[in-house]
Order: sequence, then C-alpha cells, then structure tokens
Amino acid sequence: MLFVTAPDLMFYLTGFPGAEGCVTVDGNGTRLYTDARYSEAASRALDGSGITVCPPPAGGYIKLAEGASRLAAALSRTTAEEYIALCKAAGEVTDCTSAFDEAMSVKDGGEIASIRKACEIADEAFTDLLGAFKEGMSENDAAAELEYLMRKYGASGTSFDTIVAFGEGSSVPHHRTGMRRLKFGDVILVDFGCKWGGYCSDCTRTLLFGDDRRHEEFKKAYGHVLKAHFAAKENITCGMTGREADETARKVLRESGLDKYFTHSLGHGIGINIHEYPYLAPRRENILKDGMVFSDEPGVYFEGSFGIRIEDSVMLEGGRVVSLTNTDKELLIL
Repeated sequence: MLFVTAPDLMFYLTGFPGAEGCVTVDGNGTRLYTDARYSEAASRALDGSGITVCPPPAGGYIKLAEGASRLAAALSRTTAEEYIALCKAAGEVTDCTSAFDEAMSVKDGGEIASIRKACEIADEAFTDLLGAFKEGMSENDAAAELEYLMRKYGASGTSFDTIVAFGEGSSVPHHRTGMRRLKFGDVILVDFGCKWGGYCSDCTRTLLFGDDRRHEEFKKAYGHVLKAHFAAKENITCGMTGREADETARKVLRESGLDKYFTHSLGHGIGINIHEYPYLAPRRENILKDGMVFSDEPGVYFEGSFGIRIEDSVMLEGGRVVSLTNTDKELLIL
C-alpha cells in the first residue's frame, strides 16, 4: 500500500488541489480520504477519474494502514509521530521519497502547459509593474501591486513570498520585503512567481531606477551575470549532472573574478513546489532529462551595496534548454 498525507503529493496523485487528508493506493485502486470541507468539491472534480473519494475513517487516517504487510510512505514528508504510528500499524514501512522525486521531476504535457501558463502570467504582470515604480513607494507597495497583477491575469496565488529589494537590500539573496522606500538611482531586484493549475513559475529581474552615473561597477557586474545566465541556457544539455550544469554559469563568473560572490546554486526544479528535484548545484550528481523544468539563476551579491540576479524558468526539450519566462533581460533603466 502507498500511504500519502502531504498535500502536494496528494495533488500529484489525484489532481485535486488543496485537500487535507490521505491518499492510499493499493490493489483496489486509488482513494482520497478527506473531510466535509473538501469532499463535495473533490467528488465533483474527480468524477469519472477512477479515484474514489471517501470520508475519514473513525479513529484517524493511520487506521487505513492497519493490516498492510508492506507500506510505502514519503518519510521525508512524514512526522516522527506519524512514522511511529505507521510502524505499529503495518508490517513493514519503506521510504518512497526518491520515487516521488524522480517521477515529479519529469513533467508530462499537461504539467508543462500549466507551468507555461504560470510563466506567461508572471511575464505579463511584471511588464505591467514596470510602469508602477515611482519614487517614494515602498518595497511592500511594489510587491502588493505585482501580486495583484498576477491574480488579475489568472493566477491562483504566488509560488512563494514575493521578494522586492531596493538599493542595498538587493545584496541579500532572500531579502525580506519591507518598508524601504524607492529613491532615484536605486537598484531594484524583484524575485517573483505565481501558480496556475497547481504549478509554479519563478523569475527574477534586476534593474535601475534612474541612472545617477554612479553605477559603473554594477553595470559591469550585470553584464557578467547576464553572460553566465545565457551560458547556462546555451550549454546545458540532457545527460548532464546538476554539478556540470551549475558549472556552465559558475565558470563564466570565475573567469571574471566574481565566482566568490555567487553564493547559491544555479538552479532548482520547479513544479507543484517552487523548490523540487532536480538541483543544479556544485555537489549534485542528479542527471538532467528532457521534460525537467528548473531555474537558471546566476547571481552576485556585494554585502551592503547591491546584488544582481537574473532568473528564468526553463525546461529541457529535445536535449536543449527552452526558456519559459521571456521578459527582456538586458539591463533596464527606468
């Protein structure tokens, strides 16, 4: 028996989003167990799918595992309490996390269509956002406007908390968006994405709010990061390891003396979750395959001064990289 309680894995198995409960798969088929908050919508959505919607069993979901001689569960997504209870209920409990990682990493046509749509919405919303930047607005103002625009164009929500960083805040890769106000000459870094059909997009753009003629080092570094971004797109192929893929961009920054400022990995898988398998990083040996969707996001960060990240959601198709987010990546000065 397969026993799953993580909402994202439940969605992957059933195609029904947002439910809390449990999915089991055994010789009798696939069953979604969920309570009255979701059962009506789930029954309607899954009608004709072959998936049975059931009420929660008396005594809790662990009851479903009782008597199973072998049970597979994604243990990385299981609490210690749940794991102990499953071990008591079933004869043998095995970890199926790696099976989910592998299966979810290669997207089918429907999944790719949803990610494409999420990327198109992100592109359209960001293009509209550019006209909204004005001196004195806060990072929160800009993030709220972008999230509104993504919703306006059909997104069900954001892929993650939108990052808007003005000026020196851009030097922190995962800056906490706040009340810093935009000034003439500021660097603007925006890291954003949205969901459509349960799947994510991810994009980062870095730009200047006016040119005060004091950004020559920034402009030079931007050119190197952009070169690294395109080097990854041009050189990553099927069959590469995550380590080899990361090196396609890191090598460019090393040649320009900026690699020590590239403090994170080149990319991560994108799908139901914003961070998932595969990983494009210096110590990752996972193999890249057609149908995988991931980020291409080289960046450099100078503490207390500025940061630059240029990111697209991309996929492997026909052995080569195809970009899914497509707003202009040349340095934009508003």
